[in-house]
Amino acid sequence: MTKSTQTGPLILGASGRVGRALARAWPADSPAPLRQSRDGAGDTLAWDILNASAPDLPPIDSVVVLAGITHGTVEALALNTPLAQAGADLGARLGVPVFVASSQAVYGPQPGLLREDQTLKPTGDYGRAKAAMEAAVAGPHVTHLRIGNVAGCDALAAGIAQGGVVLHRFADGQGPRRAYCTPGDLARVLIALAAAPARPPVVNVARPGLVAMADVLDAAGVAFDWTPAPAEALPEMALDVTLLQGICPMPPADAAAVAGALT
Repeated sequence: MTKSTQTGPLILGASGRVGRALARAWPADSPAPLRQSRDGAGDTLAWDILNASAPDLPPIDSVVVLAGITHGTVEALALNTPLAQAGADLGARLGVPVFVASSQAVYGPQPGLLREDQTLKPTGDYGRAKAAMEAAVAGPHVTHLRIGNVAGCDALAAGIAQGGVVLHRFADGQGPRRAYCTPGDLARVLIALAAAPARPPVVNVARPGLVAMADVLDAAGVAFDWTPAPAEALPEMALDVTLLQGICPMPPADAAAVAGALT
């Protein structure tokens, strides 16, 4: 693809939780992103993605689609597809790569290291919506990012903000263990992908290894309670990040790093 003079990426959905965290963590020595929101609040570019054409843009090096629906009806969640398609169409028109935020939820509750090439088995409406989005939005310029838990932006952080955290305790005596990345990690991944000579259609995004949520809370000095895990609860969700490590090497999973991103 032919690219114009590159600056930073255009981040669609920059006013969301991950978008705000990404802005705070963006490396100062990299070109700053252009940030979009529907109403143009703060320093964001106003664009109602589903109801208007894209406004005139300065040169950008990529399009990052964080815009999406995480809760609601099946019909609302289905909007993830046209939002991603709008980003893909814009990237194709501008001749830049497009990185679409998908989710580890597309794998469903499968055991073991989850690889990009294995069959998707989502069980919830959100995971099914993201899997449908991946299937519908494709092209040589599109990479779907199956992102693990983003430190400071997941349910654990929400529980802390609400003033009380209760963790499931499983039969082995442990709590949930998850694949994590920090907002700074995600920023570095986006920068590396934009500069890469070739990009896969799908890539898992997390640090290698698992982080115990109990260890994160201990590192952050946050008290919590235990409750017996229900049968459907998932003890761990591990992502195979071999592909990512070849593009943007990530440090090992670390509870202290996750805890540091909670503040």
